[in-house]
Amino acid sequence: MAGQGMGEYCVDIVMCIDATGSMAPIIDEVKKNAISFYEKFIESMEENDKEVETLRIKVIAFRDYGCDSEPMIESQFFTLPEGNDEFRAFVNGIEAKGGGDTPENALEAIALALKSDWTTGGAKRRHVILVFSDAPALPLGARASSSSYPSGMPADIAQLGAWWEATDQTLGSNYQAKAGRLVAFVPNAEPWTELQAWNRYWPAFSPAGTGLPDVDIQSAIDLVVGSF
Repeated sequence: MAGQGMGEYCVDIVMCIDATGSMAPIIDEVKKNAISFYEKFIESMEENDKEVETLRIKVIAFRDYGCDSEPMIESQFFTLPEGNDEFRAFVNGIEAKGGGDTPENALEAIALALKSDWTTGGAKRRHVILVFSDAPALPLGARASSSSYPSGMPADIAQLGAWWEATDQTLGSNYQAKAGRLVAFVPNAEPWTELQAWNRYWPAFSPAGTGLPDVDIQSAIDLVVGSF
């Protein structure tokens, strides 16, 4: 990466990966794309004459709070390239299993991503969330009776949207809406279609019931970089 300067970006990426059993046929492809993200992202930034001061990546593997013993697995932020080995090990350790019925707790994963310890460094910064899922998402709070359900979650999708715009102080993190970008590889189903009302949200839809769309990570990177 380039040397430090006022025109450089500090970029944080949180990858929310559906780790339920239905993802088994494609989980290896998703993991491969996650691991290759760093090099492709830096290359795209350089091609667009944009410099990166720091890049950190965090991973949240999500399942279903209603039936899974590990419904949400959250990593730390890995600073790349220095933490590349630890990042790869975490991603490669994700197993596609469990999940119960079709909808999963993807919205809680996005909420947890928003609550991350986002970077506040640099003259320019970006807070990016990537979602990979082959299923609709459960309504927020649908699994609130589970003993493992996290506290401090938004009550509904409207409040999650307020978190996304950083207009609700209950979020309690240093996330900045103007820095936020959300790219989702998801089915053409609720709530993913409902989120199209959000700003800075780019979905790559597959027909409902056909699984995860082709994961064209390079197109996602080019889209995000082009929005900087």
